Amino acid sequence: MARLRPRHPVRWLLGGAITLAVLVAGGTWLYIHVIEGPAPAPLGLRSGSSPSAGSSVGGQSAAADAASGAVAGHWRVASGSIVGYRVQEVLAGQNNTAVGRTSDISGSMTISGTTVAAATFTVQMATVHSDQSERDAQFDGRIMDTASYPTGTLVLTTPIDLGALPSNSAIRSYQATAKLTLHGHTRTVSFSMQGERTATGIEVSGSIPIVFADYGIANPSFSGFVTTQDHGLLEFLVRFSRN
Repeated sequence: MARLRPRHPVRWLLGGAITLAVLVAGGTWLYIHVIEGPAPAPLGLRSGSSPSAGSSVGGQSAAADAASGAVAGHWRVASGSIVGYRVQEVLAGQNNTAVGRTSDISGSMTISGTTVAAATFTVQMATVHSDQSERDAQFDGRIMDTASYPTGTLVLTTPIDLGALPSNSAIRSYQATAKLTLHGHTRTVSFSMQGERTATGIEVSGSIPIVFADYGIANPSFSGFVTTQDHGLLEFLVRFSRN
């Protein structure tokens, strides 16, 4: 009569743990890369030519560009504007990009001659949503505490000289300095952005690096399952129409 081989519970448990880990990692990879799909592309201006200070389009000179339409006056944030965050995270060992966005942004910009003299923007933080309800619950609660700090604001502190006005659809690069308030903390930020005149108004886009600790924001990492970097990007694409 054949003797049954003794079982090895430690080996069996170890093998089961390895199999479970493989299944979790494989399932996470499948979810991120196949089911969920890639993260939305960074916000940016798409329709114009390559950004180049002093460039001209279609053979028009800078003087002709300036004559094609003045930009001085009061502008307000128009529909189609988007603000959001982009954070790199590791989900069960798999790299992922977390993106949350909102169109609930208000504000205005004043241009005197060819200088942006003032600009103020306000975002309703509780309207920032990603593709994951669990992530949004963490964002609204322990991370951003939107009940206590319902808005985020950006106020321009240094005028921006636009220089010679470009023709429509030509994208130019500019530097901006502003006061950014998030989570009840205000910091001075300097960042690059791009601007474009369109047939219906003005569009600007860019991103601002954010170190969470600078604003008293809790690191988004959660329960050892999701870990993130200690920083992220605030992205924006703002469309303006005349007030």
